[in-house]
Amino acid sequence: MLDLLIRAATVLDGTGAPGRTADVGVAGDRIVLVGRAPGGVAAARTVDGAGLCLAPGFIDVHTHADHLPFVDPAMGAVLRQGVTTVVVGNCGDSLWPPVGSEGIGPYLGDQGPEYGRWPTFGAYLDAVDAARPAANVASLVGHGTVREQVLGAERRSADAAALRAMRALVDEALADGAVGVSSGLIYQPGLFADVDELAAVAGPLARRGGIYASHIRGEGVTVFSAVAEAIEVGRRSGAPVHVSHLKLAARSVWHRTDELLTLVHENGATCDQYPYTAGLTDLVSLLPPWATPDTFAALRTDAARLAHLEEVVSYGEPGWVGAGEQVDWERVVPVPVGGVDTGGLSLAALGREQGVAPLAVMLQMLTEDPGALVLLYDMAEEDVRTIMRDPRVMVASDSIPAPDDERWAGVRDHPRSYGTFPRVLGHYVRDEGVLSLESAVRKMTSLPADRFGLADRGRVAEGGCADLTLFDAATVGGGGDFDRPHAAPQGVALVVVNGRVAWEGTSGERSGRVLRHAP
Repeated sequence: MLDLLIRAATVLDGTGAPGRTADVGVAGDRIVLVGRAPGGVAAARTVDGAGLCLAPGFIDVHTHADHLPFVDPAMGAVLRQGVTTVVVGNCGDSLWPPVGSEGIGPYLGDQGPEYGRWPTFGAYLDAVDAARPAANVASLVGHGTVREQVLGAERRSADAAALRAMRALVDEALADGAVGVSSGLIYQPGLFADVDELAAVAGPLARRGGIYASHIRGEGVTVFSAVAEAIEVGRRSGAPVHVSHLKLAARSVWHRTDELLTLVHENGATCDQYPYTAGLTDLVSLLPPWATPDTFAALRTDAARLAHLEEVVSYGEPGWVGAGEQVDWERVVPVPVGGVDTGGLSLAALGREQGVAPLAVMLQMLTEDPGALVLLYDMAEEDVRTIMRDPRVMVASDSIPAPDDERWAGVRDHPRSYGTFPRVLGHYVRDEGVLSLESAVRKMTSLPADRFGLADRGRVAEGGCADLTLFDAATVGGGGDFDRPHAAPQGVALVVVNGRVAWEGTSGERSGRVLRHAP
């Protein structure tokens, strides 16, 4: 007796092999049949898959959905894309160690103090499981969070005692099930870490297993040296290296993708990518580390200091690359989290409207809303496509999905939070022919499962975990754009998580699990 039988779908098994028509049967949380179902087989539920594609559930290895199991365990923004597993704890920021609840920030509201204070990484994972998320959750441990626990906001190199303390925290997290270590080297406090510190903190990965995933120190004019730094961390620590959201985010390095990919692959690293030419990051990350919130008011009213800051932001200074080297102010669009909506205007347009410099607008926004985000239109479409074609580059959203709650419907966001995977399948596969359907599905399934150690997932195979996505290749698409980022994607008909129907046009069972790395 099967719990679920999907008949006559075009099965894309996740390996990149050509699709084939087959029946897929599920019993419990496992796939038990891939082929022709024998006559008379009984199933609690049968789904007609004729004309549709059946793939392994998509795996999003770079998300900032750490908050979602606690505030929206139905995880509709994830499931609607066909995603059955998210990896959180990226960019150096995880919900453990207990330095506070900032990692889940504005989405928690008054619930904030309840979270972010678990005594162990294992206790944090247990709390995610207890929330009964609709999708599977795996977590990295963030170097930045670990550093903040040990050194607070100190802007110095870690001494031997601090390194021992950080390594001990990472070792504990890996033993409890973290799938690796992440770093975010354009953000405080990660930007204060040198290669020696990063290699030391990543050291337990060589013994425990897991991956070193890095938001590298620069994605624009310094992208080559930044990738080289990540590779050096892996060489010294013995950890496998993964570069998060690979891009060429400055006009001066556009179209050097072949050179960049050669550097990555010759050193055994992998990468992920989101399928858009604009990114989303913290607005404060555009400022040098010495421009801190306590200085903003004075900087806004001191013409000489403001001029100096503008020069540094535009052209950089020793040890820090200015944002102006990557984009101009016309292509920087703030996205307030808690402040007043700016209507999608760029910093340059807001400055003209207010009769002040764009940087003054930026400082005012950060004074009112320290959590403000910014859209950076800093990539070339040709480069996005070239990186996408590479067989070692995964699809990932880099998303901060909002809960399915009308309070968030009008908040400006990046469409990648809601449409990354359908956009690749629709726009780049069907409409533009950048990838074959089989290769795109592989980038979303077996490639991330293998690299991040997610056992028995990422393939439609007998004995494997029953995470499945049924979609219509003729209609699948991303739905939203930068003007309508929350718009739902199209074409995903059915999503199965651990053998249970989690999405079928509306939320279903919440059967996700925490996926712990097994050393």
